[in-house]
Amino acid sequence: MAQGYFTDDSMLRRVIREYAVAFSGPRALLMMAAHPVAFAGFFAHTGALDDPYARLRRTGEVLDLIAWGEERGPADRVTARVRAMHATVRGETGEAAGRFPRGTPYRGDDPDLLLWVLASLVDSAVLVYEKAVCRLSTGEREALWADYRVVGRLFGLADDDMPAGWGDFRAYVDGMVASGDLVVTDQARELATEIVMHPPAPLVARPLVELVNQITVGLLPGDLRRQYGLRWDPLRGLALAGGAQYAKRLLVPLMPGRLRYIPQARAA
Repeated sequence: MAQGYFTDDSMLRRVIREYAVAFSGPRALLMMAAHPVAFAGFFAHTGALDDPYARLRRTGEVLDLIAWGEERGPADRVTARVRAMHATVRGETGEAAGRFPRGTPYRGDDPDLLLWVLASLVDSAVLVYEKAVCRLSTGEREALWADYRVVGRLFGLADDDMPAGWGDFRAYVDGMVASGDLVVTDQARELATEIVMHPPAPLVARPLVELVNQITVGLLPGDLRRQYGLRWDPLRGLALAGGAQYAKRLLVPLMPGRLRYIPQARAA
């Protein structure tokens, strides 16, 4: 019998089935865009600056096919097209940023850049999941990263390109944040304003937009938040922490499945 890449027992499905984890998307975009070479290759070069949420939506559709597909064939075909598209992305950065001089070459299939894109998604999803749903054990984190290594392979990363375990992954992300390689360019700062202030949502959804904004800004590393020019203060931090505790202890556990889980999870 045909089988997809993941089952309902997988940690990846358990995490991304939560509607709350969708709130991690804008943070993930800003984490990706903070790498000036990744920004040039995956945003400026590909036209994603015109509609960053469209890029996030397309990425989400591919990830959904990998995570929830009952057969591997469709996911294999789509990710093969993504890899082929990445292989055509070539260029040079248009401005100096940190240790990267103007004219730094980039490739869409560069494993270092692909790893940062994947890591931004994973780090953001886990952060929101643990803030709003429940804390993961060490074993659960290891299993989740093992699942995401499968996703990484489908996007063209070799096993040696990725951290071997969760501890190595955590060290990689923390090391990147502390390395000085993440430098927010003026163009990326404009993108942040577009993502945080003008997401594609109707007026009636504005209260929800404001909530997502607070999550996005509050959960960014402090240095990146300052580089993006996003304001934050202790009072907002307390409000975010209190809201997360309310969601984790009362709201999410009592929420019916039709409101808590994404449609793909309910169908599975």
